[in-house]
Amino acid sequence: MSELRDAALASKAWPFEEARRVLKRYESGAPDKGHVLFQTGYGPSGLPHIGTFGEVARTTMVRRAFEVMSDIPTRLICFSDDMDGLRKIPSNLPMKEELKQDLNLPLSRVRDPFGTHESFAHHNNARLCAFLDSFGFEYEFASATEYYTSGRFDEMLLVALERFDKIMEIMLPTLGPERQASYSPFLPVSPKTGHVLQVPTLERNVAKGTIVYEEPDGERMEVPVTGGNVKMQWKPDWALRWAALGVDYEMSGKDLIDSVTQSTKICRALGKRPPESLSYELFNDDAGQKISKSKGNGLSMEEWLTYAAPESLSYFMYQKPKSAKRLYFDVIPKAVDEYHQQLRAYPAQDLKAQLSNPVFHVHGGDVPASNLVVPFSMLLNLASVAGAEDTETLWGFIRRYAPEASAETHPDLDAAAKFAVRYYNDFVKPARVFRAPTALEREALEDLRDGLAAWEGPADAEALQSLVFACGRERFEPLRDWFKALYEVLLGASQGPRFGGFIALYGIDETVTLIDRALAGELSG
Repeated sequence: MSELRDAALASKAWPFEEARRVLKRYESGAPDKGHVLFQTGYGPSGLPHIGTFGEVARTTMVRRAFEVMSDIPTRLICFSDDMDGLRKIPSNLPMKEELKQDLNLPLSRVRDPFGTHESFAHHNNARLCAFLDSFGFEYEFASATEYYTSGRFDEMLLVALERFDKIMEIMLPTLGPERQASYSPFLPVSPKTGHVLQVPTLERNVAKGTIVYEEPDGERMEVPVTGGNVKMQWKPDWALRWAALGVDYEMSGKDLIDSVTQSTKICRALGKRPPESLSYELFNDDAGQKISKSKGNGLSMEEWLTYAAPESLSYFMYQKPKSAKRLYFDVIPKAVDEYHQQLRAYPAQDLKAQLSNPVFHVHGGDVPASNLVVPFSMLLNLASVAGAEDTETLWGFIRRYAPEASAETHPDLDAAAKFAVRYYNDFVKPARVFRAPTALEREALEDLRDGLAAWEGPADAEALQSLVFACGRERFEPLRDWFKALYEVLLGASQGPRFGGFIALYGIDETVTLIDRALAGELSG
């Protein structure tokens, strides 16, 4: 354990670097609260999505890295801001007319348009928990409504009331003139309508713990800031949460950098140390545009899991969180194959390399073995050439290539075969474009075809790759043009697998027939 801890303390893998910043907070000993607190936030006006997964997955990676370094207990809270007022009706909801009657109510008081829970927030919170549970995340769910109404925030709300002017000094310079005139860090929950009101605070009574504001009908009301009678505006609310709970670490998207800055200042104004934070880059679609739920561009959580296992998505989330990444369908095969490459490499690596291996962080140190004996990208190309409409077609080739493999002994491979057939039919098949070979390519293909027809040894991937190289080496400069030709002429794609391995999987005789068909114009005709 000492060797592992020492290696972790020196590792340059980003979860360990983040965890060391948290550990530095407690160089003199464990916190008074007895644990280190990690937090992620969730806005229950919409369903959990791929960004929700990414934030919880990455935070969990930092949490596990911290646990390698320290014996201080940890907790992860997934906090739902379900006391926020419903400001507009999401376009994807039923019962839009009925929901208009609930505008400005806390989300935890808005009717559930799906009719399954006591409120819209309760419905989405349940979806969040089911979502996180399905991936095996270890977390505690927390509800803003419960925390405000139960009094868990009362002590810090009274501090915020006392330091009202300091909070206003931080927030007002960030607002426009019109917003400045009406801004208050406290949003009273109207005793008349139940609405979360965005109105100025007219009077404050620190001794009584109350504020005075004006209802929309003109009546002045005095309410306590405690007991769920108010909620705080977004940035002060975030700071209140940090201060009241003693949050030690929370990451957020690059679009919230300003919110982190202001909330950090407010947390200090409340007399508490703000958490360590990481601002991660947002995802772009295939055109380089920021992914937006309203635009529907990019890739959803459900879509990724239609074509690959969740571990491959965790692997994708691990990669360079501070760098923008394209999140679209064509990243899936690459992520799957890289994930399994790292799994295969892990057992032979020394401890330093293992701690830098993404799969250590994807699996919290409990790294499984890979039994994906055929790369996912090769399964896709096999599905394409074989016109596979079902998994059994692929298994016919797989069994010949790897006789020891079966669906029962190689569940990763069986799952990948199912995903490959699905991916092929949805994406590869509609986009395949075969072309006829040039005169030089025809000459090289005939050479390859003759070499395969005369092949007498076993279908060894490396030996077959040498033959492929030999057919192109003297003819193509650069050599990659030869492989590009193979993919475009034989597979109808611009890129593809290591071709010797593909021949070994597809079959030597079958590849001879494929080349003959291409030379006869049957593929591109």
